[in-house]
Amino acid sequence: QVQLVESGGGSVQAGGSLRLSCAASVNSRSGYCLGWFRQAPGKEREGVAGIEYDGRRTYTDSVKDRFTISQDSAKNTLYLQMNSLKPEDTAMYYCAAARTMRCVLQRRDFFGYWGQGTQVTISS
Repeated sequence: QVQLVESGGGSVQAGGSLRLSCAASVNSRSGYCLGWFRQAPGKEREGVAGIEYDGRRTYTDSVKDRFTISQDSAKNTLYLQMNSLKPEDTAMYYCAAARTMRCVLQRRDFFGYWGQGTQVTISS
């Protein structure tokens, strides 16, 4: 059973930074796509970033050049460094894992494992 536990959410002002962490029982090198999703009130859950078995990273357009996904394979920890935060980044952020070699962030149904979420709130 894959286990994912997020931490690191909080409240910051626009322009600030936060780093989310996800303690995982797997890592991408074992054949999983590990990703971050977010869900704002009244909106669908959307894929934000993913990292694949060979280290390739993928991002949704709205966070490119601001967010960076990384992992520490030795610690089985996934990170999401978020810079230049905007009020529209406010959401519950989820760590997720898919038993696929490549990340397809548009296919939420590929991700069979989810963490409990951590809240990120950006004030203007």
